[in-house]
Amino acid sequence: MDRKILFVGLGSFLIILLVGVATFIFAKPDTFRGTTYAEPYPVAPDIQLTRSDGSTFQLGKMRGNVVLLFFGYTSCPDVCPTTLAELKLALSKFSPADATRVKVLFVTVDPDHDTPQRVQEYVNNFNTAFIGLSGSQAELEKIWQGYGIYREIVQDQSAAGYTVNHTARITLIDEQGNMRVSFSFDSPVDDIVHDIKLMLKS
Repeated sequence: MDRKILFVGLGSFLIILLVGVATFIFAKPDTFRGTTYAEPYPVAPDIQLTRSDGSTFQLGKMRGNVVLLFFGYTSCPDVCPTTLAELKLALSKFSPADATRVKVLFVTVDPDHDTPQRVQEYVNNFNTAFIGLSGSQAELEKIWQGYGIYREIVQDQSAAGYTVNHTARITLIDEQGNMRVSFSFDSPVDDIVHDIKLMLKS
């Protein structure tokens, strides 16, 4: 082999190798696409509410899982069903093993109409693994306040005769029970999937 060709080949190889090493060293780590909470990450306020079978749900017992928390109500005409459909789609992009590590909680903002049974039946329409929760007004007010949830009942001409204006954000809670990321209504499903996968890796 011509010595000149050999040197050129080795030189090209070394350049490619150095570029690859530099890219690995200086590449920015993957980051969350949702709105992140600042460190130290706030611990998610505890949730203790009644499930459809009468048992008590405790958020603290969800440690070891990534939790997606959303507040809404079963008579919601648009935002709530859209969000739950998007979360259903998001979970469909995971392997069965990873999907079991992701829990979706739907907490009502309309306890006057949403019993635990009604809420669970509602979320079952999207995914039977989703957890629907309700409770008394007093129990829920503490939780709404803890998560900064605004709600206002408005009488109108809808089929239900009223609507509940409420904060429509998804809160992503990590496996240690910390609030890490939130998503506004109608965030791209791919962004939600990306951040869940990133959290499952960390």
